[in-house]
Amino acid sequence: MGVTKEQVESSLNSKLNPSHIEVLDTSGGCGASFVVEIVSEQFEGKRLLERHRMVNAALEEEMKEIHALSVKKAVTPEQWKKLQESNQSNPAA
Repeated sequence: MGVTKEQVESSLNSKLNPSHIEVLDTSGGCGASFVVEIVSEQFEGKRLLERHRMVNAALEEEMKEIHALSVKKAVTPEQWKKLQESNQSNPAA
C-alpha cells in the first residue's frame, strides 16, 4: 500500500506547522506521486532550495514509497499574503 494524502499532510503539519497546506495525489490513488503547496513561518530567511529540502526531510519516511514529489509552492506567510493579494487584484480571465 502506498502513502496517502492524509499521511503526507500529517507529517508536514507536525514538522513544519504550516498556516496553509494543500496536498494533491497525482498518482491516481496509488500514493506514488504528490504535489504540495505549503506556507510556513519556518521558511523565513531560507532560500527556495533549503525550503524544498525541509519539505523532503519532513517526509523522510514517506519518501521511501513516494516516487515523485513536486513542491509547487514553499513560501512564508508574508509571501503567501502577497500572492493572494496579487491574485485578487489580477483575476484570471
